[in-house]
Amino acid sequence: RAEPKGEQSIDFIGKNEVYGDTRHEVNVYVKVFTNSPFLVCMDLALSQERIIDPSYLWIGPDGRDLEGQRYVNLTETGKLMVMGFREWMSGAYTCTLSHKIVETTTQEETEVVEAYKFMVYAYREADHAYQVSVRFSTMHCKLKTNGLFVEKLTEILNSTISYLTCHITESSYKCHSIMTPKNGLQYELFVNFLVNPFAPGWEEVCHKVPYDCEDVTNRRAQQAAERIGKFFHQLSQILKHEIHTVPSVQYVDNSFSTTPIDSCRPGFGKNHHTHQNCASCCVVCGPGTYSPNYEVTCRTCARPQARMYGAKSCY
Repeated sequence: RAEPKGEQSIDFIGKNEVYGDTRHEVNVYVKVFTNSPFLVCMDLALSQERIIDPSYLWIGPDGRDLEGQRYVNLTETGKLMVMGFREWMSGAYTCTLSHKIVETTTQEETEVVEAYKFMVYAYREADHAYQVSVRFSTMHCKLKTNGLFVEKLTEILNSTISYLTCHITESSYKCHSIMTPKNGLQYELFVNFLVNPFAPGWEEVCHKVPYDCEDVTNRRAQQAAERIGKFFHQLSQILKHEIHTVPSVQYVDNSFSTTPIDSCRPGFGKNHHTHQNCASCCVVCGPGTYSPNYEVTCRTCARPQARMYGAKSCY
C-alpha cells in the first residue's frame, strides 16, 4: 500500500516497488511481520533516464545510516526493503541521491543532489467481531421465562461455537409490544449479542500462527457468525415441521442479522484523515498517541511522552 501525500497515483507502485517524489513525502503501509516493498531512491521519470555515477544514502527513522543494518535489503541501485516489519520500524525513511550531469560538448560535470522522503507505517488488519440481532415472539413481556430463555439461548450458542475459540459477549434483550394490522397486539423479544473471537484459549491458537494471527482470528469469527446463522435457520425449520405443541417463545423468521464490528490491537488505530489510503487498516499509533486496548482509535497523550510508534500507554 503506497500513497503520495496530497494525491493518489498508481504510477508510484509497480513490481513491488514504490518510487519517491522530490515534491512531497510518499506514505507506505507495511503489514506487520512482512517485508516492505522496495523503496526506490528516485522518481518514476528519473528511473526512465540514464543516470551517471549515482550514489545513494539511506537514513532510517532513528537518524542512522541504514547501510549494513541486518533488517534491511539495500541494493546497489539504491532500492531499500525493510524486512520483517515491526511497529518500531515505522517512521521517516529518507534517501539522498547524488549523480552527475555531463555537458555533451564541453564534458563539463555538474553534481546534482535530490532528496526523497518516505513515511512508512506498520499496519494490521482490523479484528472483526459480529453484532448479531435476532427476534422471538413471546406470550407477554412480563414473563420471567423470557430472561431464562435468553440465558439458555446464550449457553447453547456458546457451546455451538466453542470449538472455534469464539464466545458470546454483551448479550442483552428488550421486550416490545407490537400492534399489527392482521394479528392485533403481539410481544417480541429483541435479542442482541456480540460474537467475539477472543474466547479463553485464543492466544494458544495464535501462537501456532504468529505472523498472520489476525487473519486466523477473523476467519474464526466469520465461521462462528455463519454457524450461528445456520443454527437459527435450522431452528426455524424445526419449529415449523417437528414441534407439534406451540412453545411460548418462537423464533421470528428471517429476523437474524449480523453486522461486523472492527477493533484494533493495542498500539494500533484507524484514522481516515491521516491514512486515507489505508482507511480500513489498523495503523500503528504515531508519536504522542497511544492505544491501551481494543478500541479503533489512537488516543492523544496529555503530554507527548510517547515518542515512539505503537505506544500502548503514554509512559
